Amino acid sequence: MKKNLLESARHIVVEGPIGVGKTSLARRLGEHLDADLLLEQPEINPFLHRFYQNQQRYALQTQLFFLFHRLDQLRELAQRDLFPRTTGSAVVSDYLLEKDPLFASLTLSEDEYKLYRQIYDSVSLQNPVTPDLVIYLQARPETLIARVRKRGIEMERKIGDDYLVLLGESYTRFFHNYDAAPVMVVNSENLNFVDKDDDFQLLVERIEAMRGHREYFNRGD
Repeated sequence: MKKNLLESARHIVVEGPIGVGKTSLARRLGEHLDADLLLEQPEINPFLHRFYQNQQRYALQTQLFFLFHRLDQLRELAQRDLFPRTTGSAVVSDYLLEKDPLFASLTLSEDEYKLYRQIYDSVSLQNPVTPDLVIYLQARPETLIARVRKRGIEMERKIGDDYLVLLGESYTRFFHNYDAAPVMVVNSENLNFVDKDDDFQLLVERIEAMRGHREYFNRGD
């Protein structure tokens, strides 16, 4: 029997703006698929806390640290004939490298962004690691704002509501044009993948049933 996309995918990416639940879903999928995880690990970025305190001063350092950290992870992935098999044959990640400039365009000045783009274009992978499946999580700006405030991460307290709104809009534009891999667009407003097994299983079933290059899942479909 032919495997569905979720079963056959060796590299799955979960993406979406801050507060949408991408890392939580990536962990749940990794456990479900017995797969390895490749996560952003924002806590290891030494500039991130300072960025939230003073965005203008620390935006470029923060962005470049993330860029090089992600590149290091993906280069290691690309250099292997097979994906890591410490726990399984698949890799589930909570970031897509191509969205890195999205954040840079929101946080950097015009001159800094030009410099960042020169660096990004010169160091990006010659043979990019293209995922087999991207799960793009969406939510309304007010939902993202409420979730970020609710989880109460100290360094996120300085994130402005306007920034979260712009970030959500930027993600929408990015994925409107993204076609490098199959995409499942998921409205996460009424889904709780972490605490409700039924919600998680429902999402898994919808992904397993994918037949097109881009499909949409809103609860109640």
